Amino acid sequence: MLSTSPAPGERPHPSGQGLPAPSRAGLPWGLAGTAAFSFTVPFTRVATHDGLSALFLGSGRAVVAAVLAAAALLWTRQARPSWPQARRLAVVAGGVVLGFPLLTSYALTTTPASHGAVVIGLLPAATAAMAVLRGKESVPWTFWASAATGAAAVIVFASLQGGGLGSLHWADLLLLGAVLAAAVGYAEGGLLARELGAWQTVSWALVLSAPVMTVLALVSVVERTPSGTTGQWLAFAYLCVVSMYLGFFAWYRGLAIGPMARVSQVQLVQPVLSILWAALLLHERVTSTTVVCGAVVVASARIAVRARLGRGAG
Repeated sequence: MLSTSPAPGERPHPSGQGLPAPSRAGLPWGLAGTAAFSFTVPFTRVATHDGLSALFLGSGRAVVAAVLAAAALLWTRQARPSWPQARRLAVVAGGVVLGFPLLTSYALTTTPASHGAVVIGLLPAATAAMAVLRGKESVPWTFWASAATGAAAVIVFASLQGGGLGSLHWADLLLLGAVLAAAVGYAEGGLLARELGAWQTVSWALVLSAPVMTVLALVSVVERTPSGTTGQWLAFAYLCVVSMYLGFFAWYRGLAIGPMARVSQVQLVQPVLSILWAALLLHERVTSTTVVCGAVVVASARIAVRARLGRGAG
């Protein structure tokens, strides 16, 4: 049975949930979530390349994950969120259930997975900014310097890859919109996970969004009957079960333990991993530019997570 008890490094909260104590305990959870999410872009590209429609992929994965989430919530007899918590769950759902999956699905119908991975590499900096604004975390200048370096590296990387960031295409705009949506959902979800629990937060967000996503999935089926290869359906299954659900167990746990601004920066290694999977799965070429920029990204992530936070960090 899924546990709701505080993890090591947490202190009890008056509501009965675990509230994180300042430590590095959130980093391993964040890394586990990042590893799970690193397959999202390549598998989305696999599923949508002459296969499943972007609308079906973006909505269908949420519907399948919502069924799993509802079963887990019923099995463990979780108490319903309060009305204020439900409103915040709507923000989480809008960002990580509706916004990010749909926007990336449409973008990756035309742009290579490697290009999508590096643009989405801006997500850690965006999440850190949202964490500071929403969670009122205090961070030193070295943190922002390393985050900015990592963000600059992925921008240069995208430009050198020939994806056209210098003259933004519609796919780039969709990817940037996905980054913003996910950053908002990550920051709000990280805060809610401190009250509801990590897996409970993503589960309630999925259940809350299920009616809308089900309608969208039905519309996609009416427009075009889903058809794909075995590999494309396996990619779809991964996106449903891991990218849309299980990966958030670890990711929101890490953000909840926090500090969010620091934990979010471990995701800077995600574009490097995604490009590696793209090379192995999609046979996309890995150039020397990939290696150099990847090294800068990893170094920036290391500096960011080692930076000491101010007293106001959560």
